[in-house]
Order: sequence, then structure tokens, then C-alpha cells
Amino acid sequence: MKLLIVAVGLRVPDWAQTAWDDYAKRFPPELRVELKAVKTEPRASKSLETLYAAERERIEAAIPKGSRIVVLDERGTTLTSVALAARLKSWQLEGDNVALVIGGPDGLDPAFKQAAHERIRLSDLTLPHAMARVLLVEQLYRAWSVNAGHPYHRE
Repeated sequence: MKLLIVAVGLRVPDWAQTAWDDYAKRFPPELRVELKAVKTEPRASKSLETLYAAERERIEAAIPKGSRIVVLDERGTTLTSVALAARLKSWQLEGDNVALVIGGPDGLDPAFKQAAHERIRLSDLTLPHAMARVLLVEQLYRAWSVNAGHPYHRE
């Protein structure tokens, strides 16, 4: 199974890339994690609908056909680390690859969010996009470690 993180925004600070790389290499071969960053649409004087449409097109092009789409949304389902572990186990049993999508500065196209298989939230706090990537990969690693009985997670 593969976990694909699709994130709007090409550039992140060095600390975020270092943290991403550290967590990504911890995953076992049977649960690969990959990041695909897509370009943020230049804001200029474009309408929000135009921005959403352009970013949605890039996001959809990055997601392999047949993937389960999970968007990160501030109004999504709140999960504990243990609940995310259960969700990860369910995804693995279903056998589909999962694409987790992090929107850009203006979020995601509302219709894209509605069409997703699931909507989850990382926090009640507003997070910088670089931090959201790191937090997501860390929590996915934590979920794997819970399922593997690894001592990384402590309650």
C-alpha cells in the first residue's frame, strides 16, 4: 500500500523538508509514503473559483486513478492518534492506495472536498502548510507504530 501526500505549494523551509525526510524513511517497505507537491496558483487578480479550479486540476493530475482520497479540512472528522491507526489499518485491509490532500493558502475547492472519500482534520489550530505536512507524516508514522505494537506511541 502507498500513502501519497498531495500538498499545494512547492517550497517549504529546510527544517520542514528535513523533518519530512526523517519521518518518510521510517516507514516499512509494505507501507510506502510519498509526497507530491503541486504548484500554488498565482493569486494576482484571479477569482477564488479560478484559483480553486487551477489547483484542483493539478491535484487530480497528481493522484493515481483508483486511489482513496482523503482531504485535510478544518471541518473534517477529528481523530485521535489511535483512531487514525484504526483508519490506517482499515485502508490497508481495503488494499487501496490513499491520497491525503493538503490544500493551498485558500484551502481546497469545495466540490473537491465534497467528492472526497473522507475529510479529516489535524488540529483546531491554524497551521502553516509546511507544518501540516510534517504533522501529517508524523501522525501517519505514529499510526503505523500503534498498529505494529512499536513503543513509539505512548498513551
